[in-house]
Amino acid sequence: MKIEELNINDHYGEIGEVLNDEQKKRGLLIYAFQQIQKEYNYLPEDKLEGLSKKLNIPLAEVYSTASFYKHFYFKPRGRNIVCVCMGTACHVRGASKALKSLEEEFGVKEGETTPDQSLTLETVGCVGCCGLAPVVTVNEEVIGEVSARKVGEIIEQVKKGKGNGNNRG
Repeated sequence: MKIEELNINDHYGEIGEVLNDEQKKRGLLIYAFQQIQKEYNYLPEDKLEGLSKKLNIPLAEVYSTASFYKHFYFKPRGRNIVCVCMGTACHVRGASKALKSLEEEFGVKEGETTPDQSLTLETVGCVGCCGLAPVVTVNEEVIGEVSARKVGEIIEQVKKGKGNGNNRG
C-alpha cells in the first residue's frame, strides 16, 4: 500500500458527514495496518512512520494502536505459519512434544522465524478442536491427532513449500 495514495474521504461515504477530520484519520489506522501487513507480511517501521506523517498522528499513538491488536506484527514473519495448540486437551495429549520436535527441526523457538523466513513457529491457547488433540495448524490448515509421524509429515510439508505463502492475503 502506498501511504501517499491513502485518501481519507474515500473510505467513509455518508458516515463521513458526522465524523470530524481527527476521527476520520484515526478510523483509518486499522485499515491501513491491514493493507500494509497484507503487502509486507508485517508492519515495517518506515511504513508506520509514513502513516504517522500522512495522518498527522503521533508515531507513539500509531504504535500504541497497532500493538493493542495481537494480529499485527512488527517483525517479518515466515511464509509458513506453524502454530501448535497448547490448550488443556492438546497439552495433556502431547502438544509440547510436537512443539519441541518442530523447534529442534527448524532451529527456532516458539515465537521466532527462521533466518530464511520460510517458517514462523507459534503457539496458541486453544484452536477449538479439542476432540482432535493435539492440534497443529499450518497456514490455518488444521492437522489433528498429531503424532511423531504427523510431525514428520508437517516438517516435510513445510520444507517442500506446500501451502507456501498461504498466510499472505
